[in-house]
Formats: sequence, structure tokens, C-alpha cells
Amino acid sequence: MDINWLGLASALATFFGVWIGHVSVRKIEREVARIWIPATLALLFGIGLELASFRTSNLILSTICGIIGVTLLWDALELAVRQPKRIKHGHAPANPNNPRHVQILATHPEATTVDVLNRDPRGTPYTSAELNSIKEHGV
Repeated sequence: MDINWLGLASALATFFGVWIGHVSVRKIEREVARIWIPATLALLFGIGLELASFRTSNLILSTICGIIGVTLLWDALELAVRQPKRIKHGHAPANPNNPRHVQILATHPEATTVDVLNRDPRGTPYTSAELNSIKEHGV
């Protein structure tokens, strides 16, 4: 009996691609002053992996390249468009040491340097007033 590794390979590629992509987008967006550089690199590597997935005859390798390629293409979109919007709306923290974020903090009153996700879970939802207090006081 042959074992089909395709399901496991695609599951692992998806899990690690999304995990590393999520963490990387947050970290890169927070630290990099010229966001177009990593966004362009993610776009190019994503296209390259998609092309590689079409060219390889190995089904498992093709699947992994395709999944990681699409994840990188999505990460490029996140870096270039979506994550900056989150920062402008105060849904993600701004870095006061990043020149891009200094400009966002100056022009968007909703932007904050406080990470509202960096708090102890308590088992019940926070009210809007409590979240505003966290944003104002960082507690």
C-alpha cells in the first residue's frame, strides 16, 4: 500500500505559510520605513513560486510551491495595503520610531502605539470604554 503524503504536505505548507506570513507582516510593517521593498520582494517570490509550481512534475513539491506562493502574494497585499489601514484605524499598533508611522500618528487620530491585543484574557469581551481606556493609558 502506498501512502499519499499530499494532504500532510499541503496542510503543513498552509499552516507554516500562514503562521510565518502573519508574524512577518506585523514585524516587517512595524519596523521597515520603505514598505514597498519587502512588499515587492514578497510579490516577486510569490510569482516565482507559482511559476515553479507549474513547472515541476512532483505533485507534492508543486503543491507546496503553490501554497507558499499564494501566501506570499497575499502577504504582499497585506504589507502594501491592508496592514497600513489597520494602523491608521488603530487596529494595529504604530511604531513611533518608524518615520511612516510618525506620519500616520500625526494625521490619523485613531492611530495608537498601544497594542490592544497585548493584554491578559479574562474570558469575557471588553467593552468599548475598556478598550478606549487601554488605548489611552496602555493598561
